Amino acid sequence: MNQLINFKSLQSVSRRTILKLLTIGAATGLLGYTRLSKPQPTIFVQDSLDLPRHLNKSKSVVVIGGGLAGLACAYELSQRGFTVTLLEKSPQLGGKIASWSVDVGREKFMMEHGFHGFFPQYYNLNSLVEELNITENFQSLEFYSVVFREGKYDPEVFRPSSSAFPWNIVDLAIASPNRFRWGINLTKPKHWEVFRAIGGFQVEKTYQKLDNLSVSEWVEKDFPQGLYDLYFLPFAKSSLNAPERLSVAELMQFFHFYFFGNPEGLAFNGTKQDLGTSLVQPIAQKIESNGGKFFTDVGISKINWKQGKIDSISYQLGEARNLVPFWVERNLEINQQEINYLGASDRVFAICPGSDEALSLTCTHQGCTVELATDGKFYCPCHGATYDRKGKVLTGPAKRNLSRYKITQRQENQMQLVGITENNSETISTKMQADYYVFATDVPGVQNLFNVMQGDVNKKVQHQVQKLNIAAPFAVCRFWFDQDFDWKHSNFTSLSGYQLTDSITLYHRIQEQFIKWHETTGGSVVELHAYCYKETQFPNQETLLTTFEQELYEIVPELKNANMLHRELVNQKNFSAYPPGSYQERPETNSGVSNLMFAGDWVKMPFPCGLMERAVSSGLLAANEILYREGLQRRKLQSVNPEGILKI
Repeated sequence: MNQLINFKSLQSVSRRTILKLLTIGAATGLLGYTRLSKPQPTIFVQDSLDLPRHLNKSKSVVVIGGGLAGLACAYELSQRGFTVTLLEKSPQLGGKIASWSVDVGREKFMMEHGFHGFFPQYYNLNSLVEELNITENFQSLEFYSVVFREGKYDPEVFRPSSSAFPWNIVDLAIASPNRFRWGINLTKPKHWEVFRAIGGFQVEKTYQKLDNLSVSEWVEKDFPQGLYDLYFLPFAKSSLNAPERLSVAELMQFFHFYFFGNPEGLAFNGTKQDLGTSLVQPIAQKIESNGGKFFTDVGISKINWKQGKIDSISYQLGEARNLVPFWVERNLEINQQEINYLGASDRVFAICPGSDEALSLTCTHQGCTVELATDGKFYCPCHGATYDRKGKVLTGPAKRNLSRYKITQRQENQMQLVGITENNSETISTKMQADYYVFATDVPGVQNLFNVMQGDVNKKVQHQVQKLNIAAPFAVCRFWFDQDFDWKHSNFTSLSGYQLTDSITLYHRIQEQFIKWHETTGGSVVELHAYCYKETQFPNQETLLTTFEQELYEIVPELKNANMLHRELVNQKNFSAYPPGSYQERPETNSGVSNLMFAGDWVKMPFPCGLMERAVSSGLLAANEILYREGLQRRKLQSVNPEGILKI
């Protein structure tokens, strides 16, 4: 720790500063045992009584959303005897960890939404993996590197650890080749404030003090530049939120969970096969063996409320064409001379001037928003589906045409639309009633669910959902080459300083399907990931692909001489955002409606967690809420220590 302090400035140290430094020394002394005894996970205490675990009566639950949150909730409830029905709008389960088949030459490979790491402190996700007996589907990646562009800093390497704060900082300082560039001087009030914030996380106090600041604002003046470049910027972006739109309190929670309150270190596991095969399918199979049912490629057309709670839902195969007229605002930011747009996010409609119809731009494959190209066709930027100007599928993986809507009324800044059924046939809609409903979609999905609600809707809950935010878009590009290359860093490596690229993954050294292909052909499969890019800089698919390719050749110069055999681009905008000031009104698992629960990484969580662990934990919390209402034993959930050692 002595290396972190500039002793030349101690001559002018005030009594107050000396007391601060003594506080650090005292805390360090009190925590000396962490060198010898590995800290254990914290149990999220719930039930002190020994309650029944299994339902002895008939109760039904509808879970909307087949990502990790929905799957975790459906798994736990199906294990306890509930009749569970899960509805998913995509053709396959998994949400952000879904997998699908792509053709590369004459071979088929499984594609995903990017590499995902499974950290040791994902206690609740890992407990599901152990219960399903699928630990063999995972492998350790041994270590994790952060590499900086143009040699500004030496690469940082993170390995497994068994020390909690502050010893993990000491260990990091000893191991870091950049330790003298951190720029930390604890005699400066701002630097001490930073150190206290990252080492003294407390949910309510931290959010009360720091939630109204963005990360960019917080680091603007007198912030340790090396600390920001080396750790804050790379890890802030890995939360999939840009620093200028991310709450400081949320970043402190993220840091506390992944490092400062985590005794497990930053090394992690990867899956031996694609995520769908390794994780999603085993969970789904277990739910089915418990009597649960799945319906994919489903659209929710109506949610009816009575007496302040949900009475029923109606769904249909494919995108739900709302047969009840609804209003959509004009999108003046993206309107063009040859086409007008309505709506935003993943609910956008296109109208040709003079037409009395609107075309939904929601891709019928996985719900991405298709884009109009100069050739007059609509292209899906996520998975490559192509549609003609009237919405007819030209190339897959989509199988259904884009939905069409009739314009029934026009006003200055909005239009009223109503769904058009294909071939003048009646849309087959299924009505369902259940004892409980769990909304486990992403942010655009849950907001769309509230758009199709009718009846006595809870206005407070509706307002909370409407205020949820979506993060900047993310993109993944996977390349197949006919040559391999030397690489001295980790097989998944974070990158810092590039215009677009934030990480690189060497799939031909991680997943078995690509390892076998490499052994046969000598080729390589490389993936680049952009966590939260600016749409103004990269407005279309072409600019993304061009920049990814240029930066790949800078990162791996040997590939300039290789032949690119294939590339796949995944580009979506549906991650949860955590902007300044959003914490207080964020919905909780218990929505406040007697038969409605929320799950997803956008839900306010009672303990530190992030990314996949946040999604799984929210799903299990939703299941626990239902178990509690039925008088059953709730599942024990775990997390890192919920508070930092420097709390006050």
